[in-house]
Amino acid sequence: MPITTIDGLMLKEMFLSGAALLDKNRQAVDALNVFPVPDGDTGTNMSQTILSAVKELGSRSFSGAGDVAAGAAKGALKGARGNSGVILSQILRGFSKALDGADLMDAALLTKALRLGADTAYKAVMKPKEGTILTVIRVIAEEVERESAKTNDLDALTRVIIEQGDAILRRTPEMLPVLKQAGVVDSGGKGLMVFFTGFRAALMGEPIDTEATTEATAPQPLPGDYVDDHSKLEEITYAYCTEFIVSHPRPDMKDTEVARLRKRLERIGDCVVVVGDLEIVKVHVHTNEPGKALQMALELGELDNIKIDNMLEEFRERQAERAKKAEEEAAAAEAAEPNKPFGMVAVALGEGISTIFRDLGVDKVVDGGQTMNPSTEDLLQAVESIHADEVFVLPNNSNIILAAQQAAELAGKKVWVVPTKSVPMGISAAVAFMGDVSGEENFEAMQEAASHVHTASITYAVRDTNFDGYDIHEGDIMGLIDNKLSCVGSEVAEVARNVLSEMVTDDSELITMFYGQDVDAASAESLKGELEGLYDACDITLYEGGQPLYYYIISVE
Repeated sequence: MPITTIDGLMLKEMFLSGAALLDKNRQAVDALNVFPVPDGDTGTNMSQTILSAVKELGSRSFSGAGDVAAGAAKGALKGARGNSGVILSQILRGFSKALDGADLMDAALLTKALRLGADTAYKAVMKPKEGTILTVIRVIAEEVERESAKTNDLDALTRVIIEQGDAILRRTPEMLPVLKQAGVVDSGGKGLMVFFTGFRAALMGEPIDTEATTEATAPQPLPGDYVDDHSKLEEITYAYCTEFIVSHPRPDMKDTEVARLRKRLERIGDCVVVVGDLEIVKVHVHTNEPGKALQMALELGELDNIKIDNMLEEFRERQAERAKKAEEEAAAAEAAEPNKPFGMVAVALGEGISTIFRDLGVDKVVDGGQTMNPSTEDLLQAVESIHADEVFVLPNNSNIILAAQQAAELAGKKVWVVPTKSVPMGISAAVAFMGDVSGEENFEAMQEAASHVHTASITYAVRDTNFDGYDIHEGDIMGLIDNKLSCVGSEVAEVARNVLSEMVTDDSELITMFYGQDVDAASAESLKGELEGLYDACDITLYEGGQPLYYYIISVE
């Protein structure tokens, strides 16, 4: 019998299933990053983005399909990390626009949702590149449009999503030579297909394999280690937070019965989490009928660790605390100084680098960079925390610029995102800031200053590969100039000398070095001394940056 409509409960189940599968396989997706650097993070960024959508869906009850899609889009938008995460959030944003106000999603709305998802994602990227996640979602939308002209069966249409999505993903190395050279498919496209696999599995009632597809995956929390933050709830629809474990399931219990329990609990509550295997099942639900929830679960086996909290009482206490806090904040706001004209936010990782930005007048330093991309919400909170009419944001990483631009759109004030791609570029931009000129003049001056900086990064390879003509082995030291591989060697100092031999010209005047947490001060001073002998026409400055994974970050101006 064909499936012709999807209601809100089912769509929510599909989002949760896709998110679970992506989360479990995030390191497998990370491993597809072309550069064998230790901070390949596409899978992690996409997982964190979709888990933010899951958190939003768990914050309150959602009714129709449009309501569920809007909740997922809102959560993903706030939690978007890295370019891949921002693109995923934009796909969900377009998806939700198509379902706006709809109780049910049919074939026509699914087709429209995929098309708007693809279009919205393309518009979010200044220079869309084919052979990426953008290509995958576009081709999926096109193929579903063709198939929907023949059938309204959602089983058939979601099968097209998987089959055609996988087919175009396999072709991404033909579109991007760098993928072919590294012998991988596009990591963002792969992450999207992992999500869609879980998405369809829920619709078809199929159990999904949430075991990671790589042995390199780090240990995961036990199933059901779910943090339920009641303080995030803005309204209480269901009064009792009910948690328990089915510790001794019936010997003949099946996976389908666990899935059925989840669906039954969705009918009597929200914030439902039912996870586990045939040996243990952990359950969480907000409901007005905790007894009925326990009764349903007893059909699967024995119950342990039963905990039932009255959230209405917690809510009343919270409301009283909020009222008191609001009064205090209002009093503080009256006494506060008026907004200053300008403020600055910079993204940095490493205490030494963070201190430099603060000394240059940056109001707020957000933890992040090469090894950890902050979310849109992290950046937005930093911007809003500054009492200034206009705020400049220095992302200092090419993988954070899109999230910063997304935060700028959401902010309640003028935000200038200076597209700095490295810490040295950000420092030069901060130095160029002038408090007595307009925001637009500052923006142009900061961009100009950053554009003259060339940055080298010294790190190590995390796997064997052949890239851009280099035969790279795990543990090799790599030198990157402006994010492009420049040389490979066996010693950190040797690679640093090699990259600088390419970067320093007769016009160069200043070399600035930031040594990381894995380099001792004596080694850094020794390298500085060598470089002073080689480049006596340049002023060389050395700082303890404290950054992880990158032995040195070096700029030449």
